[in-house]
Amino acid sequence: MRARRPGLRRTPVTLLLAAAVAALALLPLGYIAVSTAGLGWSGIRELVLRPRVGELLWNTARLAGGTVVLCAVLGVGAAWLVERTSVPGRRVWHVLLVAPLAVPAFVNSFAWISLLPGVDTYAGALLVVTLSYFPFVYLPVVAAFRGLDPALEDTARGLGLSSWAVFRRVQLPQLRVALLGGSLLVALHVLAEFGALQMLRYPTFTTAIYDQYRATFNGPGATTLAGVLVLLCLFLLLAELRLRGRRGYARTGAGVARPGRRVRLGALTVPSLLALAALVGLSLAVPLAGLGTWLVRGSSTALDLGALATTTGTTLGLAAAAAVVTTAMALPTGWLAVRSRGRVATLLERSTYLGSSVPAIVIALALVTLAIRATPWLYQTVPVLLAAYAILFLPRAIVTVRAAVEQSPPLYDDVAASLGSSAPDRLRRVTLPLLAPGIGAGAALVFLAVVTELTATLLLAPTGTTTLATAFWSASSALEYGAAAPYAVVMVLLSAPATVLLSRDSSRGLTT
Repeated sequence: MRARRPGLRRTPVTLLLAAAVAALALLPLGYIAVSTAGLGWSGIRELVLRPRVGELLWNTARLAGGTVVLCAVLGVGAAWLVERTSVPGRRVWHVLLVAPLAVPAFVNSFAWISLLPGVDTYAGALLVVTLSYFPFVYLPVVAAFRGLDPALEDTARGLGLSSWAVFRRVQLPQLRVALLGGSLLVALHVLAEFGALQMLRYPTFTTAIYDQYRATFNGPGATTLAGVLVLLCLFLLLAELRLRGRRGYARTGAGVARPGRRVRLGALTVPSLLALAALVGLSLAVPLAGLGTWLVRGSSTALDLGALATTTGTTLGLAAAAAVVTTAMALPTGWLAVRSRGRVATLLERSTYLGSSVPAIVIALALVTLAIRATPWLYQTVPVLLAAYAILFLPRAIVTVRAAVEQSPPLYDDVAASLGSSAPDRLRRVTLPLLAPGIGAGAALVFLAVVTELTATLLLAPTGTTTLATAFWSASSALEYGAAAPYAVVMVLLSAPATVLLSRDSSRGLTT
């Protein structure tokens, strides 16, 4: 058996730090479980087996199910047109189909309801969340299309199968993992969505938890609803694993790397372009036009540049602090996941993913209650808010840190250790410089996510602290659309760079 390198040892300090991070990530789940168990079976039955809960379950389930189906159809269809057909302007369409990610869902709903007040129905909610989240399916499916073996498709066509039959019997089964992963992201986002649905007055578990919290603070009603919502999230996670299965579709040999043959659309070129234009127009042009309209014509209040600048500075400060804290917390977990592979490291890493799958309102509710009961002096302080951001966005940092560790040779750390360098010195002079690109990417992802975060900030922000999201929410809730628009525009502008980089990274391999 090969001896383990000194640099790969699982140090007690690293293990302890990673365990502390996992404990923080699982804190909301633990709080919900303990609080719900404390009610007893009779209390749980009384609070859960109510007509109101059944109504919320129906509303949430049909919205999540409808959104997943529509996003799957739009995402796969758009990906097929861009990646597998001769549709003109494929590069441009790819960027435009990713661009809706720069517009937060609650900003999208603001634009729609300010232009069409009658959109506050189930159909309206389905439309808004679908247009906000379909890129979560489009992006992984585009990547999966590029990884397909074209030899299988050529063989199928040689056997006389039509283009539709090749897609249904050859391509679609190989897209299953990407499609399920994207659909899971969509479903979890729908379950966690608060701002867009509250603005559209469509009641779900998330909006009901917020209403319960505002009415009874930390009453058992909000806790019980949070428990049901957590169970729905866990059900989705387990269902995705079950449906994904263990079947693989990767080629066993290296083969010859070549692009697949593109389908000539012929007479369908114009309808395809119109379909893509309609999707981009509804998902991107409408919200941007709505924001532009209220920015120019809004007369509910004059634009206060000083307030806008102050709020933007506060948002950037919180986002920067959250990026630093979250990325620092991701380091021990990402390091263990690569340098000390095993069940313990895997368990600690997966715990952070499980914690982040909990909706933001549940995390905020748990942290508020725990802060009041255990550490009242921390209630409504920045550290509690940063803890919520860390729980929500830890996976974004861990993924990039882990990728950087994978590409960092452990030999350098071993050589430094053999030369007598201490662990802190090796960390400062060897490890951190090697991991800098991954750390920077993770910090950027967290930073941009915090800029548009609404739910946890609404419940946990210190008194008097206003971010772009909460300022927008306050103005739009008061129907002051002219005052809300500038804050939304700044959020979109701050989110745009990440979206552009995402589209550029995922467009590698596109050929005109």
